[in-house]
Amino acid sequence: MDALSGIKVVDFSTLLPGPLAGAMLRAAGAEVVKVERPPHGDELRAIGPQRDGQSAFYRWLNEGKQVRLLDLKSDPGRAEALALAAQADVLIEQFRPGVMDRLGLGWEALRARNPRLVYCSITGYGAGDPRSLAAGHDLNYQAEAGLVEHAMGAGGLRAAMPMPLAADISGGSYPAVMNILLALHLRERTGRGARVDVSMFHNLFVLQYWAIFSGMLEGAWPRPFQARHTGGSPRYNLYPARDGRLIACAALEDRFWAEFLSCIGLQACAGEDDAALMARVGQRMRERDAAEWMAAFAGRDACCALVLSREEAWARLCWREPAFPLCVQPG
Repeated sequence: MDALSGIKVVDFSTLLPGPLAGAMLRAAGAEVVKVERPPHGDELRAIGPQRDGQSAFYRWLNEGKQVRLLDLKSDPGRAEALALAAQADVLIEQFRPGVMDRLGLGWEALRARNPRLVYCSITGYGAGDPRSLAAGHDLNYQAEAGLVEHAMGAGGLRAAMPMPLAADISGGSYPAVMNILLALHLRERTGRGARVDVSMFHNLFVLQYWAIFSGMLEGAWPRPFQARHTGGSPRYNLYPARDGRLIACAALEDRFWAEFLSCIGLQACAGEDDAALMARVGQRMRERDAAEWMAAFAGRDACCALVLSREEAWARLCWREPAFPLCVQPG
């Protein structure tokens, strides 16, 4: 795709959020120059697994980018960085607030040289948050945003670690790309660049909109195994089959729920509460193996799926490696 052909990006970020944003822009046709610190460059280079003597993670995120090793604390390094920024359409950085200013590469300094620059900062909490200078990673932001609570289980003593890097990607990379594109579109109308301040922590709350509205308006903050989307509803739950495989049921609407009950040969009883119905459904699901149930659901609108391991899920895809979410098809 060449939707961003002619757009020049200079990327000062490392590890995942910024480099993934840059990779998505590159996949859309932008020219991306990645600035790394000498002598070893991005820390991700040293993280396995290796492919062809190089970190597979690093290669996936940065293939096709031009890499410059610049010491931003030296006069020559800063001078080259300033020259890159002066010619860029987009700048991405994810240092703690104030670092780029101290290096002479902050928003105010660079927009004076390049008024059309779109300057994107990705940080844990955003420049205006009191915690903006605190060190943190994905798990920290998820914990403070309330997402880890739902991995704690009924007793809360042993939590399942959240596998998706939601803060880095959903809270960092995706909002960065979206807002960079919005800023570039706005620049076409105004002729001026813009400042983009992405907070990975704050962007996690949109993932929980239903829980927040339930809590704020009804006082019903969803708890593990209690609310509709957290295991408290028979219509939206995980049911073990006889062989131990899990079936994911998401038959929320009445028509889907009626179809699900028909598939498993049960009927709802008038006045039966959710806990009793869930117990009956669970008992019924344990009477057959998962493959038998999936055969019964085939071709029916029961909103059921077999819970797959990551290996099984990946084996069903035809991609050679994770693909960037570019869905635009020119007309």
